Amino acid sequence: MNRQFKTKPDHKQSQEIQSFYEPVLVMLNNMYQVKRGNLERRGYPADNAAVTKEELAQQMAYCLKITIWLAHQVIASLVKADQVISFGGYLKPKVGEL
Repeated sequence: MNRQFKTKPDHKQSQEIQSFYEPVLVMLNNMYQVKRGNLERRGYPADNAAVTKEELAQQMAYCLKITIWLAHQVIASLVKADQVISFGGYLKPKVGEL
């Protein structure tokens, strides 16, 4: 039965995932700036700000109208492409990005 489903070639799937890079990096940068502002207001070091991967995935699914699975694939691809700083379940935009 599974042979009836057609899958996309690997290069097409990679292109689809990479097409989300720019809007996701803008979204991540905006979320990061909000987190920094919250920490600064409370008197904590702003350098400790980070966005959770799940929070970003939820925002991507809502704004870009994609599935959570695809959102996590895009995040994993961004980490592999060294476009963001990843530690544990958190992300930071790279310094100088956007």
